[in-house]
Amino acid sequence: MTQFMYESSVSALLIGKYQEDRSLVHEVFRNHGWQLFEAVDRRRALRCLDLNPVHVVIVESDLPHWNWKRVLRDLRNLAHPPQLIVTSRMADDYLWSEVLNIGGFDVLAQPLAQEELERVISSARRHFGIPPRRAGQPKVNLAAGVA
Repeated sequence: MTQFMYESSVSALLIGKYQEDRSLVHEVFRNHGWQLFEAVDRRRALRCLDLNPVHVVIVESDLPHWNWKRVLRDLRNLAHPPQLIVTSRMADDYLWSEVLNIGGFDVLAQPLAQEELERVISSARRHFGIPPRRAGQPKVNLAAGVA
């Protein structure tokens, strides 16, 4: 069995209904001592983000009156934007590349798998505060200071 290094402190916001996966998400956060907030709509999500330090946002790909692309745009307006993880029953290469190309962190297929959920959340937390690279942007070599 592969062992991963898990972040000791993660604060995340779960956006969506997650009827089938909610108990798994709660179990993962409880087992790791991570903090989980929840919101089912834009107003509640933005209020939560305003009031709480959040490292990771986990969102269903399609929400009524709000989708993951609009969530990502809203996150970019924050002083310290959280990493965005998109979940979908229709997770495929197209969605994955679209999410990564416009600045999201990762895509998880639903129903969620515990080990994959833990790994992706932990990785997203480690990348919190690092601006996402979008398609067409050159890589920056921080050691050399050159693009």
